[in-house]
Amino acid sequence: MIRLIIAAIFAVLAIILCLPIHLYFWILSKSDKYKSWYKSWRFVRGFFKTVLFIAGTKTDIKGLENLAEVPKDKGILFIGNHRSYFDILILQSIIDRPMGFIAKKEFKKVPFFSWWVADLGSLFLDRKNVRAGLETMKVGAGYMKQGLSLGLYPEGTRNHEKELLPFKKGGYRMAEESECPIVLVTMKDVDNIFENNHPVGLKKQKIKIAFSKPIYPHEMDRNERKAAYDEFPVIIQKTLDEFEA
Repeated sequence: MIRLIIAAIFAVLAIILCLPIHLYFWILSKSDKYKSWYKSWRFVRGFFKTVLFIAGTKTDIKGLENLAEVPKDKGILFIGNHRSYFDILILQSIIDRPMGFIAKKEFKKVPFFSWWVADLGSLFLDRKNVRAGLETMKVGAGYMKQGLSLGLYPEGTRNHEKELLPFKKGGYRMAEESECPIVLVTMKDVDNIFENNHPVGLKKQKIKIAFSKPIYPHEMDRNERKAAYDEFPVIIQKTLDEFEA
């Protein structure tokens, strides 16, 4: 419980006291989006790392070298399983390039914190409005063309079961249109940090993480892409099972 209280106090104070910096990022984004994303990423990444330090979170990472195959000025679409709010904090603290997320539209209503998430280049998806969803993906592809990486969770919600939920494939179009690669991210035991302990507090936990080789959908024909997309949940589930073993 003490870890949770300390993390909560730190988060609230940091988010509110640093609002002038948020205003600076917002103004900067009007003239230079990438520079704004980069500075926001450096700042928010430090904030996330501090929260993870307070929580006592450690990581065991495989395949991080695969990211080095992609130039730093090229965006990556990270596709992963979704088990916890901490998925975002952990992934953001590991990735070595500016990165935002595709988040649920409802998250935009969270005061203050959603502003910082938006500074990163994150987009808020209306899952009930197909036309608005397509427009969001179009904007995301444009951001990736400018060098921003994005995180996407195709299950659509946090899933605490052993088996993955069906993957929604609409977001993959961002990689096709931007001609950027997809990297699969598998995380295990992230929900042991908070969700499985709620409301007791935060628990020290070592998280297992695996990154796949970059996959370039725009270089495939239609049938190859379909086969690759169908294989994504299979690969992630297999990695989860291997972690379990």
